Amino acid sequence: MFSILERDMSFYDEHASGKIVSRVTGDTRDFTTVVTLTLNLMSQVLLVGFLLIVLFVVSWRLALLALMIAPFIWATALAFRAIARRASGTNQRARASVNAHLQETLAGISVAKNFRQEHAIYAEFQEINEQAYDVNLREGFVYSSIFPALILIAGIGSVIIVYFGGNQVLNGQVTTGDWFLFVQAIGIFWFPLTSIASFWSQFQLGLSAAERVFALMDSEPRVIQTDSRPLETVQGEIEFRDVSFRYTEQEQVLDRFNLTIQAGETIALVGHTGAGKSSLGKIVSRFYEFQEGQLLIDGQDVRTFDLGDYRRHIGMVPQTPFLFSGSVRDNIRYSRPDATEKEVDDAAKSIGWGDWIRGLPNGLETDVGESGKSLSMGQRQLVALARVLHENPSIIILDEATASIDPVTEAQIQASLDVVLRDRTAIVIAHRLSTVREADRIIVLAKGEIIEEGSHDNLLEQQGHYAELYNTYFRHQSADYVPEA
Repeated sequence: MFSILERDMSFYDEHASGKIVSRVTGDTRDFTTVVTLTLNLMSQVLLVGFLLIVLFVVSWRLALLALMIAPFIWATALAFRAIARRASGTNQRARASVNAHLQETLAGISVAKNFRQEHAIYAEFQEINEQAYDVNLREGFVYSSIFPALILIAGIGSVIIVYFGGNQVLNGQVTTGDWFLFVQAIGIFWFPLTSIASFWSQFQLGLSAAERVFALMDSEPRVIQTDSRPLETVQGEIEFRDVSFRYTEQEQVLDRFNLTIQAGETIALVGHTGAGKSSLGKIVSRFYEFQEGQLLIDGQDVRTFDLGDYRRHIGMVPQTPFLFSGSVRDNIRYSRPDATEKEVDDAAKSIGWGDWIRGLPNGLETDVGESGKSLSMGQRQLVALARVLHENPSIIILDEATASIDPVTEAQIQASLDVVLRDRTAIVIAHRLSTVREADRIIVLAKGEIIEEGSHDNLLEQQGHYAELYNTYFRHQSADYVPEA
């Protein structure tokens, strides 16, 4: 599980969460069968060795005859091995698809109900589930056929040995007692021999799961640190120097991008969707690796820092805050689990004048529910801001939420931003006019390039791209805005 948590954000973009869960739970369980089978194999090998000694002591001729039959058992087992390998891999992929569909359905259940698509989702799930059922049935048939086939060959071998052994008794080459003892021993001998032979086919189930588990563990990290220097303090100066970044080869986001943010400065990033606003925040937080150029923090290459130390100085508030199951207090404490009760209380009371706490049924002990669904969007935003303030980072990356909230909560959030952003370097992906106006500098982006920068008033005077954005998105938020008749 820890290896999954260490993966870069790009890893989660490329792999569905349901399929990751399937590998962590189902595939690791199947992999444990390898250990059990290996221990069982060792005991069976010892038993076969002991029985071979007994068989050769009783009758070396009949023992050689038994060994001549063994290759047929092994050949049958090896033939099943390839079939079992394919069946196991197909079944595990089908099971992962079912888990991924279920996870996606549950995550988007409100949307499905809103558009009345329950029957369509069920029909789609039924199709995926039937495919998984068919694959699972075929895998079960393959594994259920291994032992009967091997036992059939072993039974034919017993018939041959009984026939030739009986002739040797009649010819006086073997005594009746030895022949009877040999028949009893050979009956015991076939079981461990067929178990060893079938091991390779059964081993494919665990081997196929092991490949998927190790592929998950061995995926190459894309965020590469060239050094791990400890980082005690951060002033907050950020410099993008000829930075080029792309999510894929076909998706160039930044091309030789340059920008310097002074320590303690608040910049607001504005621009149309796809301009590169969120990408800048992801690069600073080291969630994604840039391909060219340098990112300097306080004049030092960000790649030379210890990544854990560096991220302790970064605070992020996403557009849709995520809360973990537990109380509001637990979620605020999440950034610093060792904090005292008073420290948590102080952080909560510093947000929105502390008024929002009285709106919670049980104060800070209120249970937030799964993903924070027991709270309103505005309350979730306030908890997320309190969590970041409690962490006390040097650099804040804020993606303002666009959710519709009531005026009182909006005022609380704005007051909270004033507290959170004070004396910190802040990169704000702005959606509110109040935040844009109060920023020290506004950066206007288009297709990954800076096309304008300056204060709110200066940019409006230029009548450029920002003025267009203001009139389209921000102007209606102004207190003196009067709708056209």
